[in-house]
Amino acid sequence: MTTVVLLPGVVNPGRLKFAPLLAELGSVRCEIKELELYAGARVPADYSLALEVEGLHRFVSERGLGRVHLFGYSIGGAIALAYAAEHGDRVASMALDEPATDFTDDDRRELAGTWPAGLADLPAEEQMARFAETLVPPGVDFGPLPPLPPGPEMALRPAGVAAMLRTVGRESVDEARLCAYAGPVYLCYGSLSGRRFASMAARMPGRFGRCTVERYEGRHHLDSPHQTEPARVARALRALWGQAEPTTDENGL
Repeated sequence: MTTVVLLPGVVNPGRLKFAPLLAELGSVRCEIKELELYAGARVPADYSLALEVEGLHRFVSERGLGRVHLFGYSIGGAIALAYAAEHGDRVASMALDEPATDFTDDDRRELAGTWPAGLADLPAEEQMARFAETLVPPGVDFGPLPPLPPGPEMALRPAGVAAMLRTVGRESVDEARLCAYAGPVYLCYGSLSGRRFASMAARMPGRFGRCTVERYEGRHHLDSPHQTEPARVARALRALWGQAEPTTDENGL
């Protein structure tokens, strides 16, 4: 049985962000794992990706999912990488759409030059707009940001973005364990995204022995491939899953 766990970014809930991809995947068993960042009434003061890795492991174990295919976008992609470093035996394949970081020193240096000091401390509306600007190169017009959907869960998003900004550049993983991951990896990125994402794409095949990279022309981080070209991404995912060892859940199904 093919079971894929979908890990969203820091702004839109997975059920909204992944709707186009879910429609293309049809009968595939898809489990959306929303962020631990928003699991409570407040954003955790001590937020770290370790909290997300623990939450993902609990999510997989409580559902008896056995080995799963992971698909992560933005911070969800970073969570997928961190999870593979800790629990690679539970990951049948890993697909990444512009992960928020790849945990390399090179990316930390690029982050330091991309996210201006004090970004996390700006007023919510200004912070969200400035954060969006850092995801594309100068001169790329991504238009006005759409308003956040109404609802109490969305009220946490500015604080969640601030927590992520404070955390991602400090995070690390066991590089040897991550690079020992032997399953197939797929990474997609947009041609109009910030330079960091192209840099990650160039590094990724050197870290994983079975890695496919695809560049999506005219796309960027706010116009992400899995949302704007879901049929193409779904085809890539099916090809990726076909390279992985067969999976079963913990009931042997």
